[in-house]
Amino acid sequence: MSRKPLQPPTYWFDGATPPLTARMLSGVYGGAVAARAWLYRRGLLRRHGVACPVIVVGNLIAGGSGKTPLAIELVERLRGAGRKPGVASRGYGRADASRALWVQADTDPAEGGDEPVLIAHRTGAPVRVDRDRAAAARALAQAGCDVVVCDDGLQHLRLRRDIEIEVVDGRRRYGNGLLLPAGPLREPAGRGGGGRLRVVNLGADAAGEAGFGEWAMRLAVADARPLQGGRACPLAAFAGQRVHAVAGIGDPERFFSTLRGHGIAVVPHAFADHHRYTAGDLRFGSDLPVLMTEKDAVKCLPFATARHFSVPVSAQLPEAFWVALLDRLARS
Repeated sequence: MSRKPLQPPTYWFDGATPPLTARMLSGVYGGAVAARAWLYRRGLLRRHGVACPVIVVGNLIAGGSGKTPLAIELVERLRGAGRKPGVASRGYGRADASRALWVQADTDPAEGGDEPVLIAHRTGAPVRVDRDRAAAARALAQAGCDVVVCDDGLQHLRLRRDIEIEVVDGRRRYGNGLLLPAGPLREPAGRGGGGRLRVVNLGADAAGEAGFGEWAMRLAVADARPLQGGRACPLAAFAGQRVHAVAGIGDPERFFSTLRGHGIAVVPHAFADHHRYTAGDLRFGSDLPVLMTEKDAVKCLPFATARHFSVPVSAQLPEAFWVALLDRLARS
């Protein structure tokens, strides 16, 4: 049986009025966020820079928004432009979050974090995890990287950054627009001003579009890859079949909807974001194929069978976005 993930309060996204206690705590939280930002602006808290440009990819709401696919594509684009990118991450869900670590493709996700291991596997770029992202960025610069991509970290103000990319969930957006815990926002939506690049994740759905001043990102899904190795097969090969679908990400329903959009009959199994899987988690009582996200797949490799497949996604953005980003980077 799958473990039911923690769900955000329904009033974050359904328009209902949050409880009075949540609204009061939201005011306290907002005051703390504003005070912290003021201290950094006045220089009373120090920002730490590194010897190369830093690009931060993050989001404002609690939960996932599609940052990691964009970070992967960003690394590839930077490499294609002649750069030597490295990736800094906190590595959420690690067994020992206090330990800094170089992450390789074969690093145990319990030690390196699921998203850093996935990035290392997909890109081959240097990946450093550290609770102190500024220290991670310094280590990458010292290792020869000439640009650092920080996967998550818009709120980690201690690290000086040259470019900020905010990823917005195109389906949920900012919910009710309120700060935690009355709403999903970790900081006010307007904090970034006009200098931040805002990317709207529309998923694999061809419908929908970005608003003024936003860049549309779609997630391309083409095939399913056996976790035990071997040749990938088109995702269309599962059309008309029932499958177990596993997603331990910020918004599992996005993955399930993507599979349904390819004509696949989904038996959904949603887990908490960064869930640590055991073999028992994938025993569903039938021999149907099991399709899962890449982020889940890196944690399920040790006990995968021939029935288990990962479904990779690739971030697709307009070429004009990459031109604008590389132009900003050249001026950094």
